Amino acid sequence: MNNVKTLGQFIIEKQADFPFAKGELSRLLRDLGIAAKIVNREVNKAGLVNMLGSAGSGNIQGENQQKLDVYANEQFIAALKHGGECCIVASEENEEIQYLDTDVSTDASYIVAIDPLDGSSNIDVNIAVGTIFSIFRKRSSSRATLDDVLQKGTCQVAAGYIIYGSSTMLVYTTGKGVNGFTLDPSIGEFCLSHPQMEIPANGKLISINEGNYVHFPEGVKNFIKYCQAEDLSTNRPFTSRYTGAMVADIHRILIKGGIFIYPATAAYRNGKLRLMYECNPMAMIVEQAGGKATDGHHRILDLEPQMLHQRTPVFIGSSELVIKAELMMEAADFVY
Repeated sequence: MNNVKTLGQFIIEKQADFPFAKGELSRLLRDLGIAAKIVNREVNKAGLVNMLGSAGSGNIQGENQQKLDVYANEQFIAALKHGGECCIVASEENEEIQYLDTDVSTDASYIVAIDPLDGSSNIDVNIAVGTIFSIFRKRSSSRATLDDVLQKGTCQVAAGYIIYGSSTMLVYTTGKGVNGFTLDPSIGEFCLSHPQMEIPANGKLISINEGNYVHFPEGVKNFIKYCQAEDLSTNRPFTSRYTGAMVADIHRILIKGGIFIYPATAAYRNGKLRLMYECNPMAMIVEQAGGKATDGHHRILDLEPQMLHQRTPVFIGSSELVIKAELMMEAADFVY
């Protein structure tokens, strides 16, 4: 444990990078870390405390809510409300934005968009799940509104994710590189384990739900065929890895290189993953690590959000592979 740097120590050291924040952003990141520990505890003992299975309700996306979806949402909102640095939470699990109007948060400067438990259907089969978050500064001089939430990804001041797997990691960026922290259960602290993470420019992993192949755009089909074709000079064929949890798939690609694709389909013409609390934060992280993130044609972080739960296709990962996929999308006839 000698010279181990905790998340709290690291955040304090980097606080000078944001002189305008006066410590608020540091405290906000600390609050997210605390909530992550609580959620991690429940994820790890879910089968023992009746936390597995459906909650018997649906979210705004029309998806069946798991018990842990509801629990994680409540814990992150409670932590942010108690911390007082966040004025609004936009969550995948809530139809409307949630105002945190307490005595300590009325004048709060930050907005958090969050997917409290990404891939929660994996809980029942003990596969990694995670949390994804995005942080913006309030633009209004008065009380924040939905317009303060609907900012482009380039306006994010921080983004991160927590992966609850064989070990629990918190990975985040404030626009100055990407750092990963592993939870040490013996001391109950996230400790710096992956400083200045960089995604390989290339790789041989492709993460996509090939069960939907017949519904993909022609450009995506062509890219899959390219990945499957044997060519030793370009490390093909690629290896296919898909878990159904964006956090788990992108975490693997961030470390090993590769590409994650969730394209538009015949059923989801605008894509299925959400721009504000899934694609934007992951795009910021991957770009800060040297990768690339697009919707197949345009940079994710440049997309103008129009709705809270807006969806988008996403091609994200190693820069060379994303560029290759974009070229194939441009060359193809867009036939579904």
